[in-house]
Amino acid sequence: MDRGVCGGNLVRETNLTGHDFVLPLFVSEKIDKQRPIASMPGVFQLSVKEIVDEAQRAQDLGLQAVLLFGIPEHKDEQASGAYAEKGIVQKALRAIKSKCPDLVTITDVCLCEYMSHGHCGVARIDGDHFHILNDETVELLVKTAISHAVAGVDMVAPSDMMDGRIGAIREALDAGGFDQTGIMSYAAKFASAFYGPFREA
Repeated sequence: MDRGVCGGNLVRETNLTGHDFVLPLFVSEKIDKQRPIASMPGVFQLSVKEIVDEAQRAQDLGLQAVLLFGIPEHKDEQASGAYAEKGIVQKALRAIKSKCPDLVTITDVCLCEYMSHGHCGVARIDGDHFHILNDETVELLVKTAISHAVAGVDMVAPSDMMDGRIGAIREALDAGGFDQTGIMSYAAKFASAFYGPFREA
């Protein structure tokens, strides 16, 4: 083949660099030093201080983005820790951005980790029947995304399954002056075996 035709781009080996990866980071209000995650050897829940150091190390190694997952100390039926001004993700975002302003930050937007019942939405219980209320849940997801934007996030990643939440989040971000805040799809992770270990994180 005449390499001048395509420069070899069509047949060369895949070349992955740090710019091709996003590092998931798990920040917890419950700890002051790292705690191992059993399902992901070598991965840890970190305190806010530790997560800033880890973000700095990631940037020094050439990674350009991190994805934050929050683990709150307290949970309730309205997932209030997810959108609190001083919530764990919000604190971590501010701390990371103060040390690594050029590092791209992405946040998981979901409520299950903050709900006392562990489901991804506002619940109504009628006897033996458990219902997730879609519209009420979307309102809280919007509040969560906005709180992350206020704290300085570059991109939010909704991982719930509520109808209409992407449009509602986009509309609220734009109305709040956060039109440059992106929304990342979880479509790739949805069809990936890599999702499983996150359940224990």
